Amino acid sequence: MLYIDNLSSLNEGEKAFVRKLCIKGSMRRRLHDIGLIRGTKVCCIQKSPSGDPTAYMIRGAVIALRNSDAEQIIVELTN
Repeated sequence: MLYIDNLSSLNEGEKAFVRKLCIKGSMRRRLHDIGLIRGTKVCCIQKSPSGDPTAYMIRGAVIALRNSDAEQIIVELTN
């Protein structure tokens, strides 16, 4: 089954594929530079104790993203 949601909704250990980046400006460019484009596999590694930011595994690198940025990344979850 396929679910569409935003990246910030992933729980630790869940994986998804990027469907769309709704974020604009310099942050969009930074995400593209680290390889976060349509079809990229992303895994939620760890949420901070306060819940923000969250660490994600993206193309072999651990990247921390604020929830406000992760909410603008649409992903496909497969379970």
